[in-house]
Amino acid sequence: MGKNLFVGNLAFSVTDFELQALFEKVGPVVTAKVVVDRETRRSRGFGFVEMGDEESSAEAIARLNGTESFGRRITVNEAMVRPAPSAGGVNRAGAYGATPDRR
Repeated sequence: MGKNLFVGNLAFSVTDFELQALFEKVGPVVTAKVVVDRETRRSRGFGFVEMGDEESSAEAIARLNGTESFGRRITVNEAMVRPAPSAGGVNRAGAYGATPDRR
């Protein structure tokens, strides 16, 4: 399976379908998603594309990164994997880790 790619500096009018069509010129696309604001439902100007295989992923980065698409110079690179949230950390009371219930 291909890598998940980050696509930045997209025009705010770009749709999932248009993003997919752009990357299909390079190779098979599994998914293409423009990220939208939860409240306004407007594009946030970036998205993610999962290519069908590793070769297509590398080719998409090489051919599309820095090119002008939809009136803007887009960036295409490998998406960073977000670490899973841990159970510890600061809670609402400002204390670290799990705290016992004070009843």
